[in-house]
Amino acid sequence: MISDITLGQYYRADSVLHRLDARAKTVLTFFVITATFFCRSFASLGLTAAFTVFLVVLSSVPTRMVVRSVRPLLWVLLFTGIMNLFYQRGGEVLIEFSFITITTQGIYVAIFMFVRILCLVMAGSLLTYTTTPTQLTDALERLLSPLRHIKVPVHTFAMMMTLALRFIPVLLEEIGRIMNAQKARGAEWETGGLLKRAKALIPIFVPLLVSAFRRAYDLALAMECRCYTGGQGRTRMNRSRFALRDGIALIVFAAFVAGVFLLNYVGGRVV
Repeated sequence: MISDITLGQYYRADSVLHRLDARAKTVLTFFVITATFFCRSFASLGLTAAFTVFLVVLSSVPTRMVVRSVRPLLWVLLFTGIMNLFYQRGGEVLIEFSFITITTQGIYVAIFMFVRILCLVMAGSLLTYTTTPTQLTDALERLLSPLRHIKVPVHTFAMMMTLALRFIPVLLEEIGRIMNAQKARGAEWETGGLLKRAKALIPIFVPLLVSAFRRAYDLALAMECRCYTGGQGRTRMNRSRFALRDGIALIVFAAFVAGVFLLNYVGGRVV
């Protein structure tokens, strides 16, 4: 399961999404996530799902890698769908037993929420798949630069976010090594009750926490030895510029968002 988590990983390719400016991709990802949250009908959700699949194909990221980013959250998706299945009222009653009541509205909302969260995860994953940590840091700093006028340390904030994202694959790899070492010592994770399994995870989290602090200290020491100072006066080796393809992408995504809001009124509302 640990190896299935691909959040924060960059996939090297030469696709249309990879060639877009990092600032444009960040804004476009915000557009997709916002439009997904505002979906209120199956028509608008269907457009969002189709557009998300189109982006996956356009990114040249292997389908198996995108599926791997969703698999760790499968239980969360199923739990969300089941909760909406039992707690939604309305429509025709299909099953009624004691305190359990399942209606057609509950089934519709459960499917709706499942697909919505799936689209959110896939759209968010594409940003890190197609953007290097350096490009993402630069994009966040440039997009948040107006906050400098109110004394917000934009560069530090962007660097913290990017380092946290970059350390996710490293920590996952560290968890895998610790688990293998504990298995070699006879540790068991899949036997016993819930309390026993929770106690079995303690030998994993303690060395993981120590390793995380050690890596953070080594990184801070390395940056200090290189006289790293961010913010004003720092130059960039590669300067990003908006191109024609970025403008076209913004127009396409704006049309997509407009289509979602239009279909919310045309199609029957679900949530």
